[in-house]
Amino acid sequence: MDKKKNKWENSVTRTLKRFPERKETFTTSSDIEVQRLYDEENDQKELSYPGQYPYTRGIQPTMYRSRFWTMRQYAGFGSAKETNTRFRYLLDQGQTGLSVAFDLPTQIGYDSDDIMSEGEVGKVGVAIDTLQDMETLLNQIPLDKVSTSMTINAPAAVLLCMYIAVGEKQGVPLEKLTGTIQNDILKEYIARGTYIFPPKPSMRLITNIFEFCQEKVPKFNTISISGYHIREAGSNAVQEAAFTIANGIAYVDAAIESGLEVDSFAPRLAFFFNAHNNFFEEVAKFRAARRIWAKIMKEHYEAKDPKSWKLRFHTQTGGSTLTAQQPDNNIVRVTLQALAAVMGGTQSLHTNSRDEALSLPTEESARIALRTQQIIAHESGVADSIDPLGGSYYVEALTDEMEQKINEYLDQIKEIGGAVQAVEEGFMQREIHQNAYEIQKNIEKEEEVIVGLNKFKMDEEVNPDLLKVDEELEKSQIESLQTIRKKRDQEAVNKALTELKENAKNTDSNLIPTILDAVRAYASVGEICNVLRDEFGEYTGL
Repeated sequence: MDKKKNKWENSVTRTLKRFPERKETFTTSSDIEVQRLYDEENDQKELSYPGQYPYTRGIQPTMYRSRFWTMRQYAGFGSAKETNTRFRYLLDQGQTGLSVAFDLPTQIGYDSDDIMSEGEVGKVGVAIDTLQDMETLLNQIPLDKVSTSMTINAPAAVLLCMYIAVGEKQGVPLEKLTGTIQNDILKEYIARGTYIFPPKPSMRLITNIFEFCQEKVPKFNTISISGYHIREAGSNAVQEAAFTIANGIAYVDAAIESGLEVDSFAPRLAFFFNAHNNFFEEVAKFRAARRIWAKIMKEHYEAKDPKSWKLRFHTQTGGSTLTAQQPDNNIVRVTLQALAAVMGGTQSLHTNSRDEALSLPTEESARIALRTQQIIAHESGVADSIDPLGGSYYVEALTDEMEQKINEYLDQIKEIGGAVQAVEEGFMQREIHQNAYEIQKNIEKEEEVIVGLNKFKMDEEVNPDLLKVDEELEKSQIESLQTIRKKRDQEAVNKALTELKENAKNTDSNLIPTILDAVRAYASVGEICNVLRDEFGEYTGL
């Protein structure tokens, strides 16, 4: 251990030159000094040091002592203008990164005036039809200084190109753009349902993005492999981690098959996990997932760059754990979940608002959710020591057991033929549905207590003030889209869409440059996706 400790201490020295610690000395409220790392009691097993393979204790040598996690609150509703106002408010309140929620029509590649969009425009996120909407969404937000995450999957290539085009208009070089697109289509087939195209062309679009960004937008995370929605659909913690990692393996395989070298794209892979209420299990899940991914990338794929071994992840607190009953209880749930994410070593975090079981969050609720993160960061002291739960007999044993059970699932999926085959056969979907059924039975029998829902109920519920999206929004959004169609250079749009159609037929062609040309010409999300629908077909499920 002495040799490893020396190596870690040397890496700390190098890191501190770039990122000095936030304080010269960290202390508790009783003026007891908090050491950088507690390791002498960890004699029950050999643990790696933070920033060292297999990263059980975190991917950075100093973790939050140098920099807190990114506080990235997920927001989006109504029009681009309304959402821009909310973004700027959250940035003024101390948020350190943006996270965009898109409305359902945008997520499944329909324009606001499409008959399929009726009644859904701007309801669960922001409506984005053309580059003009993206320009409005990001108005007065400097893209060379703010990192943006976009929860978009099937049309991820289109929204990424819109973001790039806004950066160009701001004069920001592509190599300075930072952020993440979710771009994780496999979990859409498994759990969420906002897919458009069948698996094979969908995987092509994803690897096209990998290839394009590797060359042109090197700081952008090209995929956020998401366990969040798998958990929201009813999986347990082991299934969430296992199915997410299995999907990650499928994306790596697809990228390698397309001709990319593993170390050329793996450092920009990111993950997205859920944080639920079982505190220690969640911490162990994050630690086990980090360890498993490191071993897969180093031992199976033989990646040489240590950055390829590191599982970097964003966390969102559990939306499915929120109750419409006694919504203020959700503040406590979110606090526990956020704390588990921090103790588990997350790189960025979204905390849900107390009223999200009832509606989109009000400004006050969104502020409380952000303040929850800030209080954990600045007042609790939990970020003052690295992996403070490391060495706990319980946490280490639970981490080992989680690792074993996750690997058992990974072996099953490998025997089926990989994640894509497992999705097509419905394996993961069945496992999630069965677990969700068992959870619901336990809640109904009160074997699992949900405070305020099946126990400790109130006779009269207090009705909180809720955010209501203006019903006139849909009409004004459609009018705006139609105005753009009249003003734009239609010849340029037609040319770009025709070129996209031709390139889509050629499986060796990277579609991103052509989509970018279409976006610059103000072609709409629906127009671009319809061209691809015509060529690729639509996925209709099992």
